[in-house]
Amino acid sequence: MKRAVKSIIDQKVWHFLLRQSLCVRVGLLMAITLLFVSCSGQPSGKGKPGQPAMSEAAPVTVATVVQKDVPVQLRAIGNVEAYSTVSVKSRVVGQLVGVNFKEGQEVKKGELIFLIDPRSFQAALQQAQANLSKDIAQMKKAEADARRYADLFKRGVVSAQDYDQNRTNFEAMKATVKADEAAVENAKVQLGYCYIYSPIDGRIGKLMVNQGNMVKDNDTVLVVINQTKPIYVDFSVPQQELPKIKKYMAVEKLKVEAIIPSDSDHKAIGELTFVNNQVDTNTGTILLKGLFPNQDEALWPGQFVNVVLTLTTQPKAVVVPSAAVQTGQQGKYVFVVKPDLTVESRPVTLGNDLGREVVIAEGLKPGEMVVTEGQLRLAPGVKVEIKGGATESETQKAQDGGSSLSEMQY
Repeated sequence: MKRAVKSIIDQKVWHFLLRQSLCVRVGLLMAITLLFVSCSGQPSGKGKPGQPAMSEAAPVTVATVVQKDVPVQLRAIGNVEAYSTVSVKSRVVGQLVGVNFKEGQEVKKGELIFLIDPRSFQAALQQAQANLSKDIAQMKKAEADARRYADLFKRGVVSAQDYDQNRTNFEAMKATVKADEAAVENAKVQLGYCYIYSPIDGRIGKLMVNQGNMVKDNDTVLVVINQTKPIYVDFSVPQQELPKIKKYMAVEKLKVEAIIPSDSDHKAIGELTFVNNQVDTNTGTILLKGLFPNQDEALWPGQFVNVVLTLTTQPKAVVVPSAAVQTGQQGKYVFVVKPDLTVESRPVTLGNDLGREVVIAEGLKPGEMVVTEGQLRLAPGVKVEIKGGATESETQKAQDGGSSLSEMQY
């Protein structure tokens, strides 16, 4: 056949090609090349792209469908919030002469953190105390005069008018002394405002006013203190979950886990303590709060975390690795390894998502084997070869039905 084609080219086509344009020549040469290939009669030995030949087994990793008790959980994105926040301001006007902490430092309740120049307030206190002493002396004299005139009035020596006048003077001095005592207490309070103490246990933030500046009464925030032990995590869930939350919350305290995205191995454990009194009409969600001891301060105010709220435990749930579940045009499905080591596509209904695992509500039975890796090369009826540490005995168990298989790779 090759010789006949070559003869035809030599005798008729070659002279024709010489008379044609370059593009025509290239096209005709490509056609002739394809003709040679098709006439060679050598099979390619390849099947459809992406599929193994029917005689070859597709290597896959499998896991056994297990049955166990699993938690019923809700997952959300949460935001860490300080248990309490205090914005420290001055209550008096004066110069800031002392800052007794470093930014970011942890402080205890009652610890001195700021000092405002107290000298003018000390002078005002001394003046108020002096006025009190003077008025107390005058009150004592007025009291003595009132007693003396009362005795003289009884004997008829003085008039009733003189008696009334001295008694009034004494009562007036008593009132003056009380006013002076109040002035002294106020001066003490004003002096006390010069010494600013931490109102809570917490962590100091950024210093807003440096030492040496003048501060005004209730004007500028000097520093913010956040209480981080314990600490809140705020998160929202769809309003449809509210009945279940209220139901299980009425029975027992609900556990809340906070997972830092960059450190998924560390889980902070707390409990649900707050359900908001109304649903957010803009988002259709309900705000919840979990309280965490946070003694290691792993959670930080303003931080975003993954939140897992555990409602209850579902007994004897059918569970497979999440990697086994595929999505197709008809919905979710898995590849099930049959006893003859071929696979079938099985539609499934998913239950609760457990992260690396997922609950199967319908479609699978405990003991069956599902493919967790290598699904791209599979189709219903394709033969597979179990890899990933599967022994001959385990493969034999798959051929016997797979009911007693232990998990090969989970």
